[in-house]
Amino acid sequence: MALSLAERTWRDKRLEMIKKYEEEEKRQDFIKEEEIWRILEEKAHPEPAEVREVLAKARELKGLSPEDTAVLINTKDPELLQELFETAFWIKNQVYGNRIVLFAPLYVSSPCVNNCVYCGFRHSNEAVYKRTLTMEELAQEVRVITRVGHKRVLAVFGEHPASDVDYICRSLETIYATKHGRDEIRRVNVNAAPMTVEEYRQIKEVGIGTYQVFQETYHHETYRRLHPPDTLKHSYKWRLFALHRAQEAGIDDVAIGVLFGLFDWRFEVLGLLYHAMDLEREFGVGPHTISFPRLEPALNTPFTTNSPYLVSDEELKKIIAILRCAVPYTGLILTARENPELRRELIRLGVSQTDAGSRIAVGGYSEMEKEHILERQQFKINDTRSLDEFIYDLCQDGYIPSFCTAGYRAGRTGCHFMEFAKKGLVKNFCVPNAILTFKEYLLDYASPRTRELGEKVIERYLQEVEERLPRLAEKVREYLARMEAGERDLYV
Repeated sequence: MALSLAERTWRDKRLEMIKKYEEEEKRQDFIKEEEIWRILEEKAHPEPAEVREVLAKARELKGLSPEDTAVLINTKDPELLQELFETAFWIKNQVYGNRIVLFAPLYVSSPCVNNCVYCGFRHSNEAVYKRTLTMEELAQEVRVITRVGHKRVLAVFGEHPASDVDYICRSLETIYATKHGRDEIRRVNVNAAPMTVEEYRQIKEVGIGTYQVFQETYHHETYRRLHPPDTLKHSYKWRLFALHRAQEAGIDDVAIGVLFGLFDWRFEVLGLLYHAMDLEREFGVGPHTISFPRLEPALNTPFTTNSPYLVSDEELKKIIAILRCAVPYTGLILTARENPELRRELIRLGVSQTDAGSRIAVGGYSEMEKEHILERQQFKINDTRSLDEFIYDLCQDGYIPSFCTAGYRAGRTGCHFMEFAKKGLVKNFCVPNAILTFKEYLLDYASPRTRELGEKVIERYLQEVEERLPRLAEKVREYLARMEAGERDLYV
């Protein structure tokens, strides 16, 4: 399918802008491929003592160097891998506590002028129907999402003239304005194509939370091959420095990620680390979150099952645990791409955020009775449990679910957030606010069985807070009593 005249005109104008940017950008590409391969080769056969030395260093919560990370990447001994997994779980609890933040992905538009080989939404894929929500349709999606208890969404947009920066801003305004009684979204994170500094300033003005854009693959040749010439996504540099431009615009919570399965996962893990290091070097703050989605089948998209770099379950476990050790302060996001049984295992390896009750077809929440609408989805998800079912399972496994958005409204973002996270102090806010937001969920949305189990979970975590921070626990108990009496949205 060829682009329309309007689509070509819009694309060509942005291509011209990107070309000018590439000529003027003075920053140097920080993905040093020869260096990455050299480090991986030098650390190809680590001794057990070296592995344990790196794990001990990880427990200092100061992060790891590329060389240290390569040691863990090349670790194969089952006993040492188990020590890696235990270390990752310990680090996550030291920094964030044993809470899991929940959100809903909200696909707002799917038309796209790009033609990425692996994407179900690529322009040439006529098997997938693309659509852009009207503001009323978007409001209806939000009403369905908030009716079950969600307070945070990740709004996802295609790169297309119909979903330009003005459309993104109107969408955020609509999401925040769609309220009914106690149903509301308090935090909108955004996954959208790279923008200019001025465009980022526009979405910051309307209240963006975290801005998320993935490099997809850090390997230059693979990137160019999978993103055809004359598409906006073909420019590696424009995408690589997207989050730097967002930081320049004042968006201080940014998120990175890789689509695992496009290239060698070992290289990609170090690419993520180099990206985090460069953001911290220039802005004093690394990524707020890191995501690690795997390729999943998509309609009429054979690359998703034929790639020679598909990542196994065991490799994914290593990836998550290594990232938790290497970048201890960042949130790690697990998605419903993975099946329920595997998600249960992966959460224990350092995950701090995940989606639940997810539908990824544009307009899919309004058709919740359908588990999959493949002809409108970018890829297939493998966990279609409801939010309440997911929360019940989390509670059974001993976690405290969280819908917290307090940090953003209390100014704990960017460098200020990292100051707490790097010292292992952010859990002093995370766990109490998890208790309070989970209490809201139990009072307003939970099924009877989830409410019964959830109250026990709250009491257990409240006792833990009392042991460490008795004065704070007293305040939390006061807030819980006020919530029982009808107040909402209380946080520390």
